[in-house]
Amino acid sequence: MELHDVWFVLIAVLWTGYFFLEGFDFGVGVLTRLLARNRAEKRVLINTIGPVWDGNEVWLLTAGGATFAAFPEWYATLFSGFYLPLLAILICLIVRGVAFEYRAKRPEENWQRNWETAIFWTSLLPAFLWGVAFGNIVRGVRLDADFEYVGTVWDLLNPYALLGGLVTLTLFTFHGTVFTALKTVGDIRERARKLALKVGLVTAVLALVFLLWTQVESGDGASLVAFGVAVASLVAALGANQAGREGWAFTLSGVTIVAAVAMLFLTLFPNVMPSTLDPEWSLTVTNASSSPYTLKIMTWLAVVATPLVLLYQGWTYWVFRKRIGTQHIADLVH
Repeated sequence: MELHDVWFVLIAVLWTGYFFLEGFDFGVGVLTRLLARNRAEKRVLINTIGPVWDGNEVWLLTAGGATFAAFPEWYATLFSGFYLPLLAILICLIVRGVAFEYRAKRPEENWQRNWETAIFWTSLLPAFLWGVAFGNIVRGVRLDADFEYVGTVWDLLNPYALLGGLVTLTLFTFHGTVFTALKTVGDIRERARKLALKVGLVTAVLALVFLLWTQVESGDGASLVAFGVAVASLVAALGANQAGREGWAFTLSGVTIVAAVAMLFLTLFPNVMPSTLDPEWSLTVTNASSSPYTLKIMTWLAVVATPLVLLYQGWTYWVFRKRIGTQHIADLVH
């Protein structure tokens, strides 16, 4: 295996980690409108991800930085061709971070309600747009002989990509719902479990159609295995949720995300961005990569830094592992 192949796998792992971790906090953000009945419950939901949401976004920064360094041609084409969707995601992430920090800075109800509304929309939109973006990457886009995107933003809103957006939105919401059931106590926990069943069934239908479409269009034996794991783990997650095994439900919903993302990258390889105009114009791990020397330096840096990041983030989750409920929000008038 060449170093550019290794870095394709590492970037796939980084995106998988990002969707696993940021997926549930996007889902919790959506639940502030779907599940919470009052401001106390909204605060409970926000507090479940309060200590970890910013750490989860480190995976996105690392994935973007690794793509820039390891595959500069891919990075340039992706960020120029997908400029408007990625800009929308960036704006949402900025506003979302500000909303988490500013929400409690003033006691006025309107002030806090407005920031809670911002958290909802800036969680929902990126959850949808990431699916649209990756749907287009896997399906292929209009690249010319110079590896430049020559389509329009409307070309990105094709049925396959839009279905991908609905899958990530519902899957992340399901992931966030089982996380809420795992991290809360009392009535909100029971309602989260009931909502997880409804969201999970919708997710199962959409994901089955999307993954089958992907497999038929560009799948192989390896992607078929990932497809089977994704479907089986999602069904198992629904069963664990119904049995009240929140830890298993969350783990299995995470396995669903891992398997689904793995399937997308397996169908993509050795391309990193296929061209729908001419297969010869596709970006691949070979023609989009940096020099072997650059990849070698990056590999040594990753070997040193990655274990430290994993240990620190694991420690953070361990410290903030306790469940919370409205009884812990004593200073808020209901």
